[in-house]
Amino acid sequence: MKDENIIKKLLQNIGEDPEREGLVKTPVRYLDFIRQATSPKPIDFTTFDAENYDEMIVQKQIRFYSLCEHHLLPFFGTGVIAYVPNKRIVGLSKLARTLDHHSKRLQNQERITTQVADELEAVLKPKGVAVILSARHMCMEMRGVCQPEAVTTTSRLTGVFKSRPETRTELLRLASI
Repeated sequence: MKDENIIKKLLQNIGEDPEREGLVKTPVRYLDFIRQATSPKPIDFTTFDAENYDEMIVQKQIRFYSLCEHHLLPFFGTGVIAYVPNKRIVGLSKLARTLDHHSKRLQNQERITTQVADELEAVLKPKGVAVILSARHMCMEMRGVCQPEAVTTTSRLTGVFKSRPETRTELLRLASI
């Protein structure tokens, strides 16, 4: 069966006429959306000598969009990614690209949080990594419990962010500025 026909059949199953003017191109548009939303772009990590820089690097308000693997509905929000360099730093765009990369598939928020932290750990071998994601889930807002604007926050802390309370406190202060 041609991909577009699957979407036409879905439309028919919910009582719609896929030949109606407003729906004629919907199957192609929907498939384009699904492919775009679930096709991560590869990341080419650019790292540099830290040149003795050993203070926290924090990037915040990083927008991300994903699709809930349980309901195929969008969830979206912002992330904070931080690390304390050991010997290497990463090009700044790579922090946002890492979040985008792991978001572009059928996902859950907890897994994205862990995958971003684990990838930065593996590439940079820093003194610590912190990833905090806050998101709205359409599966919570549009169906089920129906809680508009409920925000879910997940975090993954490694190294000094986990073992040193003062580092965690500094992160939380910088993340809220």
